[in-house]
Amino acid sequence: MAKAAPAKAHAAPTTAHAVRHWFLTLGGPGLILLGLLDSSVIPIPGSMDAMTIVLAAHQRTWWPYYAAMATIGSVVGAYITYRIARNRGEKALHERVSPRNAKWVTETFEKWGFGAIAVPALLPPPMPMVPFVIAAGALQYSAKKFLAAITLGRVVRYCILAYLGAKYGRRIFAVVLAHGEMTVAVMSGLVVVVVLWLVLMRMRRKRHAAASA
Repeated sequence: MAKAAPAKAHAAPTTAHAVRHWFLTLGGPGLILLGLLDSSVIPIPGSMDAMTIVLAAHQRTWWPYYAAMATIGSVVGAYITYRIARNRGEKALHERVSPRNAKWVTETFEKWGFGAIAVPALLPPPMPMVPFVIAAGALQYSAKKFLAAITLGRVVRYCILAYLGAKYGRRIFAVVLAHGEMTVAVMSGLVVVVVLWLVLMRMRRKRHAAASA
């Protein structure tokens, strides 16, 4: 009876190790599977970021491959959610989001459009992504523009994470925790650049429209 306790004590670590080993074995296809879940019906905040870093740290020269596979999985998962919301209309938004948040998401999306998808796609949790994906579908936003926006945000995000994983290994988790303010500053700087670019593009379109009129 006294020897049974150690087995229970090691049960949780063994399970976690088994899950990690399974994803390491799957490699890139595992990121696609995880991306399909995370960006569609079963959001798992932070899981894609963590596994992208772990896989890139495990095979450092392959970091562009893992960034690409993470992007593909995330984009395809988001597109599935977009198509479902597009077919269901605004009912899909009100079923998944509270009335107050639904109003905020809708107003943000109507104002920024492309940026309302690209910026959340770039930022890590807790920045919400799924509500904007649903809003894009519910409001019948262009599928081509949606795919361009989500791909832009995701490819930048996962390239950064995979590169950091390849360069620093799993120590990057400790680096992020120890230098959280720096991490936030870097990501905020990227967002500012994206937002400025979107504002300039919007102003250019308005000038062209005014000139055509």
